Amino acid sequence: MYLCIPIAMFKIKKLDIFIAKQFGLLFIATFFICQFVLMMQFLWRYIDDLIGKGLTMDVLAQFFWYMALMLMPQAFPLAILLSSLITYGNLGESSELTAIKAAGISMMQSMRSLIIIVLMVAGVSIYFQEEIGPNANKHLTQLLVSMKQKSPELEIPEGVFYDGIPQTNLYVQKKDLNTGKLYGMMIYRQTGSYEDQAIILADSGMLQSTAEKKHLLLTLWSGEWFENMKQQELAGTAEVPYRRETFAYKQVLLDFDGDFNLTDASALSGNAKAKSSKKILHDLDSIRRGNDSIGHQFYKEAKQYSFADPRLSREDSIRLTLETQKNVANMDSLYATLDNDAMREVKKSAARQAQQGLSEVSMRGDYAKVLHRQERMHLLEIIGKFTLALSCIIFFFIGAPLGAIIRKGGLGVPVIISVLVFIVYYIFDNSGYRMARDDNWTVWFGRSVATMVLAPLAVFFTYKANNDSAVFNMDAYRMLIRRMFGLRQKRNIMSKEVIIEDPDYAADNEHLKLINREIDQYSSEHNLLRWPNPIKVFFRPGDDRQIIDISERLETVIDDLSNTRDQQVLHLLNQYPVLATHAHTRPFRQRWLNALTGIILPLGIFFYIRMLRFRLRLYKDLKTIEKTSNSIIELKGTSSDNEQSTISNT
Repeated sequence: MYLCIPIAMFKIKKLDIFIAKQFGLLFIATFFICQFVLMMQFLWRYIDDLIGKGLTMDVLAQFFWYMALMLMPQAFPLAILLSSLITYGNLGESSELTAIKAAGISMMQSMRSLIIIVLMVAGVSIYFQEEIGPNANKHLTQLLVSMKQKSPELEIPEGVFYDGIPQTNLYVQKKDLNTGKLYGMMIYRQTGSYEDQAIILADSGMLQSTAEKKHLLLTLWSGEWFENMKQQELAGTAEVPYRRETFAYKQVLLDFDGDFNLTDASALSGNAKAKSSKKILHDLDSIRRGNDSIGHQFYKEAKQYSFADPRLSREDSIRLTLETQKNVANMDSLYATLDNDAMREVKKSAARQAQQGLSEVSMRGDYAKVLHRQERMHLLEIIGKFTLALSCIIFFFIGAPLGAIIRKGGLGVPVIISVLVFIVYYIFDNSGYRMARDDNWTVWFGRSVATMVLAPLAVFFTYKANNDSAVFNMDAYRMLIRRMFGLRQKRNIMSKEVIIEDPDYAADNEHLKLINREIDQYSSEHNLLRWPNPIKVFFRPGDDRQIIDISERLETVIDDLSNTRDQQVLHLLNQYPVLATHAHTRPFRQRWLNALTGIILPLGIFFYIRMLRFRLRLYKDLKTIEKTSNSIIELKGTSSDNEQSTISNT
């Protein structure tokens, strides 16, 4: 007895190694496939920043290297899902999983080694997101910004102000991709202070890089140039002179370094994706303190627009309000003494002050939203590091049980299921991220909604696979649909090649005659074409015992007659309907379920009409049973009389 324990442990250990080896090889292969798919998806978003920029191979190599490092944690869950599906699908398809369970090893025991591997992968995912991912994201963002600043003439958008050229904002109404011409141009230039600003309008133009890649040549046709002149020491005035120029053709040289130069990394220091959890927590304190101080400052400045100080008592607030109303009444009387021109100036001044206050409040509100958005982005990033690692475990407990249930290996069904599961995860994760980023949902809910949706599915599939439940048994679902909609089940009795005992036709005929008499009695006592009382249907228990007895004895006779060699009898047996013994009395066999269905009115109406349909069908089935039984009685009664006559003559 004691020797069996080490042997069993040795077998389980060999099984763990066997399953781990299969999973490991598939995980490596699927990881590179998933990594390639994610990289192509990411590359497609920034393909316009790469094509036609004249980037060297070392810059492109850095771009792909940092992109691969950044996307590795996202490839881990999908690779685990696909590899676990294929692993247990192959085991189930080759009947190895059946042999494992027959040896007394449960589903969870067979997954022990893979659970350890998946936990290690989740740990690697956290390590990548903490140590490697932030640095890779920072360098990748730096490369992307630098790529956008190289050869700006190739990426000027239509209908949007473009600020990729230093000290210049360029608006283009339409762009011809074939000739490179720009139409409906508006250019804002600012080389110094306010006095040096210029506005250029042109019907068309073209922007080209010079040969040395140090300047941009802007060629313009049919336009106007408005430019502020530098302020001079003009006595008694602060007006700034300007000049206006109309031109048919003009060339402007803009300073721009067209070579590839990396953007200063300090400008990207606020990017939450380029920070580790420790750095995010440290910066969150600074961000919150800064937001609070700015909020208090805005509050103090906003109090000057109110009539009462919230720190005053109720009596003081009432007294101050009355005094303010009194002053307003005095101001109204003073305003009435003004002439029309003075009134107009007062109205304009009040409107300007109101508009200025409204603009200032709106500006501060937008600025506060930006500050709070920065705080949410840091929270989203730190929560996302752990939810992404947790998704590796959840995807494993979805993939492995599904593979054991479906029992299909290879790259067919597992790939389809993996894509569907990942699409569901991506939709919930991306939607939750956007809703939390825009402050429509709380941060923790938006970032973890995808894991909260898939975690119950993982528990459900694991439970079903561990208990050998047929989750994807199509026959079971087909039978459920047939029962719900009352679809008829037809008989299919075939002649038997080997018959041990012939049927007792005389006894069967007597049973059929008795069944016909009971059917006549039942039809006289129960009017199946009458609508039953809904109260009795949904709120009173009871089965139709007469129909149950008729069905049981009829099935016994059919089972005995199925041993016949007479093809006419077999044909008549297949005409017998399969009786539904309960559906014509109540929807369900459970009393509480019938009561609940009756309370929910739309559902109750559906099942009541369904029950009427079954009553009509039972009425027709009883008529068919009587007719078929009479045919069998007549057929086999005549045959029995002929056999007795033959025996008597002999």
